[in-house]
Amino acid sequence: MKNQKFINRLGFAWAGIRAAWKNEHSFRVQTGFAIVLLIALLLLRPPPIWWTLCFIMAVLVLAAELFNTALESLIDHLHPEIHPAIKTAKDCAAGAVLLLSCGALVAGAVTLLVALGIVS
Repeated sequence: MKNQKFINRLGFAWAGIRAAWKNEHSFRVQTGFAIVLLIALLLLRPPPIWWTLCFIMAVLVLAAELFNTALESLIDHLHPEIHPAIKTAKDCAAGAVLLLSCGALVAGAVTLLVALGIVS
């Protein structure tokens, strides 16, 4: 739906986020981790650069999960049968989410170490 008003495009985006929340357990779990991260940041009060890094990583993980969900939904609709190329596409999308999640975990761990004064 090209050339829609900005408010309409926001509505489409919000509908996508709601659909992922409703249909994807992984998205709900990752959102839960993002909330726990926010609470940890509020309690630990690391320097602003670490807040920024953690926020970026959390948003990237959630965005990757949305892309993964979109890709899986489209593939399942267009080609519901099992096919090696389809499996590869889905596995690669899931791998991207996993890599970002691991990066977010490392960023969170380093932030914790900085906030506790273990590393500077």
